Amino acid sequence: MAFEIKMPQLGLTMEEGTVAKWLKQEGDSVKKGDVLLEITTDKLTSEIESEADGVLLKIVAEEGEDIPVKGLLGYIGEPGEQVGQASAPAAAPTPTPAPAAAPAPAKKAGDTSVVVVGGGPGGYVAAIRAAQLGGKVTLIEKNKLGGTCLNVGCIPTKVLLHAAEALTEAKHMDNLGIQVSVNGIDWKAVQSRKEAVTNQLVNGVTGLMKANKIRVIEGTASFASKTALEVVKKDGTKENVPFDKVILATGSVPAVPPIPGVKENAACVDSTGALAFDHVPETLLVIGGGVIGMELATAYSRFGAKVTVVEAMPKLLPMMDGELTAMLRKKMEASGVTILTEAKVQSVEAAPAGAKVQVEVGGKVESFEAEKVLVAVGRRTDTEALGLDKVGIAHDRGRITVNDKMETNVPNIYAIGDCLGKVMLAHVASAQGEVAAENALGETAVYDGKTNPSCVYTDPEFAGVGLTEEKAKEEGIAYQVGKFPLMANGKALIMNGGEGMIKFIIGKEYGEVLGVHILGPRATDLIGECALAIGMEATVDEIYATIHAHPTVTEAVREAALAATKRAIHIPNK
Repeated sequence: MAFEIKMPQLGLTMEEGTVAKWLKQEGDSVKKGDVLLEITTDKLTSEIESEADGVLLKIVAEEGEDIPVKGLLGYIGEPGEQVGQASAPAAAPTPTPAPAAAPAPAKKAGDTSVVVVGGGPGGYVAAIRAAQLGGKVTLIEKNKLGGTCLNVGCIPTKVLLHAAEALTEAKHMDNLGIQVSVNGIDWKAVQSRKEAVTNQLVNGVTGLMKANKIRVIEGTASFASKTALEVVKKDGTKENVPFDKVILATGSVPAVPPIPGVKENAACVDSTGALAFDHVPETLLVIGGGVIGMELATAYSRFGAKVTVVEAMPKLLPMMDGELTAMLRKKMEASGVTILTEAKVQSVEAAPAGAKVQVEVGGKVESFEAEKVLVAVGRRTDTEALGLDKVGIAHDRGRITVNDKMETNVPNIYAIGDCLGKVMLAHVASAQGEVAAENALGETAVYDGKTNPSCVYTDPEFAGVGLTEEKAKEEGIAYQVGKFPLMANGKALIMNGGEGMIKFIIGKEYGEVLGVHILGPRATDLIGECALAIGMEATVDEIYATIHAHPTVTEAVREAALAATKRAIHIPNK
């Protein structure tokens, strides 16, 4: 009797799998343990082995087909055996007649159609949360799932930064007593790894969409009415997509400043272009000393480029703590990066090297030549295609207006993330996506940005949450400051020589944590504890009462908090 090959249950929550590839063909001889085919489930690819000797008589499930657990994939049997000899599945029980129709109940979450426009970290998180709450969810994405962050932003930038960090560490291994030689950079391999990491995460999001039964449409959406979207798909066809609720998460695109020559000069690139260089440029001029500019300046400087940063404001990273920003500037200049603040780019012209950039600084105009010019002056909302005015959605030059529930002025329409034109960070978009989804499905949730951390992956890392000292002064808040230099922390001393500092801003009367700012190794990981402290309205005493492991950099968080009340242990209290 022929043996049935069935879709196995490879996990407790697995309901179906996709046939990825048959490795054996009809008529092939197989032995028990031979790999017959590959299936994909969510993020994983698994091999299905034969449970019997014989011949692959028939393939029932074709490649690309979704098959439920215990569903039939094919047959194995003796040569010439008829598939009809296989035992038939048990007959399904006779269904019980349905009772007479009752009055239609009120609409439940499962009856609510939620459409999310945009598949970045705000959009796909909103879609998953809406599906968790029982919504019937469709996600529309015009490019690739994961949005800017996964494809041309946060993730690929960090891959380059990690490679650059490893290169720097390798060059200084002699400081640790280790003798190594660095033969150079295989830039093609660096770029390949960047693509591999990005693709893995994008595939993971694709798997999550499938696992949560979210329909994904590739195309560009615009409002047809207050209850439907028109989607122009990549093949040019159109589809009308009705909705009960819609969450707009269309993100942002790089802003282009009105500097003569920027658009025309091929040497000028935005952040997307800077991630895709086919080689490390000899010279790089960065217009903009914000997060994007400083991270890519750090990466390419470590890779060996001569980097110049031009920032119009008095200091780098204008929204970060000024004292720590000054420390970062000093470190970067010592590493060979030229930094100009209160400087304005006048024009960009063609030059043999690539571009000639005229910069006004200190009342004089200086000329800089660079092989590449990174234009990193911020981002603007990507909302033009939506047709906001057609349905009356309030906005300020494309920046959508919402309340703390992420609701627009039009009922049942929500907006999140970069398309609001405020705090353009992936984790902010994700948090807002959860809030929007919960409100759309009948829950009550509000967005509170006080625990929103800002992270900059420079050398050393820089992170902050809550009020800066400048902001506390501006708002007239009575505060105290605690500082702990990382040279007094054993783990930081081991990791990077103790460069950096942790700074606490606390309320003067009650000692509550108002802000924390960290420059040093693993700053972007340490900031999570500080955000939690602000969210829980913790005081210095509560941080004091929490035991921090030794030796860790987190000990310095506790010490900095104690320094605000002159109780630090490992530095003199002034």
